[in-house]
Amino acid sequence: MNVRKNTIITGLLLLLLCTGFRSPNTSDKSGLVEFLLDYLSIKYANKTFNEFLYVAVQRQQLFHVKNHRIVGTFNISTSKYGIGCESGSEKTPIGLHTIDTKIGDGAPIGTIFKERRNTGRVATIVTAPTSTNTDDVTTRILWLKGMESGLNRGGRNDSKSRCIYIHGTPEEGLLGTPASHGCIRMKNTEVADLYEAVQEGMYVVILNN
Repeated sequence: MNVRKNTIITGLLLLLLCTGFRSPNTSDKSGLVEFLLDYLSIKYANKTFNEFLYVAVQRQQLFHVKNHRIVGTFNISTSKYGIGCESGSEKTPIGLHTIDTKIGDGAPIGTIFKERRNTGRVATIVTAPTSTNTDDVTTRILWLKGMESGLNRGGRNDSKSRCIYIHGTPEEGLLGTPASHGCIRMKNTEVADLYEAVQEGMYVVILNN
């Protein structure tokens, strides 16, 4: 049974790769959601995906999916070191996560957080494709928790212990390219909007599609 399940999952992944997910938008003309839901229904058969976030590492985009439709598409930055789940790697973990904690209610756009605490300082937002070498966490934090033991939950691979967030960044000019130290970076105004639209406990699927 496991062999058959793995074969089906592999086939679906190959189909996803071959189709390329071309320019999905809010009307989902590309069929991305249907392919993705087919994959998720087999990979995580005991879970329901009515609303979730999908982080597409190769595309450097985040999709907010609700009721089988893409309701939001955002350029992001995942890790400049690639994907990986081990502590200290500074890579972006893959697999199924949830939003464990939301942090930043009411903070002004660009507010800098240190260890999830509001510093009261506001970052200068850089729209040129330039690194500030600060890796500041700004505006809002969605703290992720891994849901797959051995992959992103427990031991040295635990996403929550690694402090993997979806958060704002002062390096907005680098969005659309891998530039983070493991987290998923977003434009500050967009992460503030997303923060209001999602709930703690929502699934977040990160795939190196």
